[in-house]
Amino acid sequence: MPLSNYGVLAATAIDRRREGATDTPHYQIHLRDENGTEYRAALNVQSQLAPSDLLYVVVDDFRHPLTAQLPDAGSGWTDLSSKPGTASLDFIRGNLFDPAALRTLPPDLPGADNDLADLLDHYVQRAIADPAAAVYLIGQRFGPEPTVRDKVFGFLPGNGVHDIHMNQGNSGRFRTDDGVFQDGGLLIHLPADDRWVAVFLAFQSQAWHTDDVTGHALPGTPPRPTDPTGQDAALRIVAAVVNPVGPAPEDETVTLLNTSAAPVDLTGWHLADRAKHRLALPAGQLAAGATLVVHGGNGFELGNHGGAITLLDPSGLKVHGVAYTARQAAAEGRTITF
Repeated sequence: MPLSNYGVLAATAIDRRREGATDTPHYQIHLRDENGTEYRAALNVQSQLAPSDLLYVVVDDFRHPLTAQLPDAGSGWTDLSSKPGTASLDFIRGNLFDPAALRTLPPDLPGADNDLADLLDHYVQRAIADPAAAVYLIGQRFGPEPTVRDKVFGFLPGNGVHDIHMNQGNSGRFRTDDGVFQDGGLLIHLPADDRWVAVFLAFQSQAWHTDDVTGHALPGTPPRPTDPTGQDAALRIVAAVVNPVGPAPEDETVTLLNTSAAPVDLTGWHLADRAKHRLALPAGQLAAGATLVVHGGNGFELGNHGGAITLLDPSGLKVHGVAYTARQAAAEGRTITF
């Protein structure tokens, strides 16, 4: 069954602990909310299934509409509904990052800047040193346990969040944890920089095409793209006008580019908005290197308060996806490039 008690912890980081060689090593963060309640966040740094090294991506300037859906800084635990248009995470459907940007790191090695614990330390230590930094951990809550002290930091009651990683496309005994819009992540808001930093983790054993209802891996589908230049996908979203000049109904547009050296038959292809409303692409061939401007309509909408655009192939699999914020959509007539 999907995760229970899925949500987001908004708190201030006050300490951290690196775990060495154990059966299930974690990077532990000690946090406190504005009411003085203490929490522990346990981030996996090694997989129990081979290959053991985790996949990670850091987005140093994270711009996504979900940041506007997060609760107030320091407000503690908030339950989340696993559905689009909320602060719930979905690595596949939410267009949070380019999956081809994911890399692997070992959990903990001697030396500096050479393992996943070092990478997490870089961002968490900065948050600890900056009282204004707001830390958000999205995952599954554990506790509170009124009579049990936290096993790492010793506070009472034991209380915190784990499963701060991708939670779909699992294999083996972890398949029962699958679900959509219930992935985990670490987000840090740095007010002095007017910037968000996001860290996302996944296991190499997880699939990157999953069922829209169960989150189970879809058999016979392509693996995660690994080419950061985008050559894995011939067709890509390169621009959009989400806030055209003039009154509603506005003529919203999405621009596609065929990056390949051959024509692409667009029959059966679709665009999907943040609410998963689909818009069929016009049937026909798109020449190599050519662009196509697709006009909205038929329920497909690009809201001015931030949104996501996903490109689906004729089998319904995600080929490419982008997201934009309310700030990017604020200026009428502006073309947003991706």
